[in-house]
Amino acid sequence: MVARKSLKGDYCPSARSLDVIGDWWSLLIVRDAFDGLTRFSEFQKSLGIAKNILAERLRTLVDSGILELAPAAEGGTRMHYLLTEKGKDLFPVMVALRQFGERHLFAPQEEHSVLVERATGRPVHLEVKTQDGRAIGSDETVILKVPEAQDRS
Repeated sequence: MVARKSLKGDYCPSARSLDVIGDWWSLLIVRDAFDGLTRFSEFQKSLGIAKNILAERLRTLVDSGILELAPAAEGGTRMHYLLTEKGKDLFPVMVALRQFGERHLFAPQEEHSVLVERATGRPVHLEVKTQDGRAIGSDETVILKVPEAQDRS
């Protein structure tokens, strides 16, 4: 197996983010954590993932500050995995992935899960906006990259 290249020192925020949460299991664990799953066994049952892979992904998410371990409310030695504030900041990422899937990966009228506001039951929609509140699309943006002279590669 080829060793994975670390993107930890990359100048691109997307690359650094993917270094932490870039594999599908990690994103599905985060999705399940947003759905209220907290126990190792719950994640394992929901995902059908091998225990060794789940343990590694959970360890990485804890080490990265996305999840934290907390004692279970009923006491004992059981621990729960909870989203940290840093982990909760992934909410827009998860909504964007859902919207992409809804828009492009389902046939018209095909059933799928729906994210709704808890209080009203209304569907949730994510929109990218400028700092002053105007909606903006990809054709209207540009990434200001670090000049090559400063590039560490």
